[in-house]
Amino acid sequence: MISKNKIKYIRSLEKKKFRNEYGCFVAEGNKLVADMLHSFDCELILAKVSWMATQGDLAVEELIEAEENDLQKVSFLKTPQDVLAVFKLPDYRLEEVNPKEELILALDSIQDPGNLGTIIRLADWYGISHIVCSMDTVDTFSPKTVQATMGALTKVKVHYTPLLEWLQQQKTAGVPLYGTFLDGEDMYEKPLTATGILVMGNEGNGIRPEIGKLISDKLYIPDYPAGQASSESLNVGVATAIICAEFRRRQR
Repeated sequence: MISKNKIKYIRSLEKKKFRNEYGCFVAEGNKLVADMLHSFDCELILAKVSWMATQGDLAVEELIEAEENDLQKVSFLKTPQDVLAVFKLPDYRLEEVNPKEELILALDSIQDPGNLGTIIRLADWYGISHIVCSMDTVDTFSPKTVQATMGALTKVKVHYTPLLEWLQQQKTAGVPLYGTFLDGEDMYEKPLTATGILVMGNEGNGIRPEIGKLISDKLYIPDYPAGQASSESLNVGVATAIICAEFRRRQR
């Protein structure tokens, strides 16, 4: 049985201000929680006995045996699974990010949790360890974003910083800055480096103008066949997948 105070606490973590206040976030799902237990400190697990039996010893501060109706009271999913966990927020340092030695993704005002989650999964797939986000990008640790990452948060660190200033510093340091633009050059004909920063912009407005001025290499993902009328633009998650695939293909 879960107490009313515990239900109120877990439900409060849907909001960023409470995640920041308590220093915690929620993850749900049998595989997702099991994966994240190896990478994040766990404060609380609410789970069915059947799930607990498959896990062995659990490194958690509080373990509560749950029935279906308990999980329904706290779940952020339409169909609750067998386990919900509260993890402690990680403490990442922007100083860890070194675009002179690896490829970094930078996100300018991404607003959709599903898009951010997809991009984090793509970063994991293509071996990108760090994502740097503008302060107005949707929160990585919202329940919807965490769910959309499908566990990729265990391998990808997401940082938030005033993006314009950070990119200005990187440009001054000689780091190549790539970005996607409808008036950019065909990315298949442009030289691409194994290190640097790839900037992806807002779903509706793209990369904001002041950041666009810093971009040293403006890339365009060509449609096919050339000259034929097509969609105005690609979803930012799709565009990120295409361009990351090309960056990595050049390194083979």
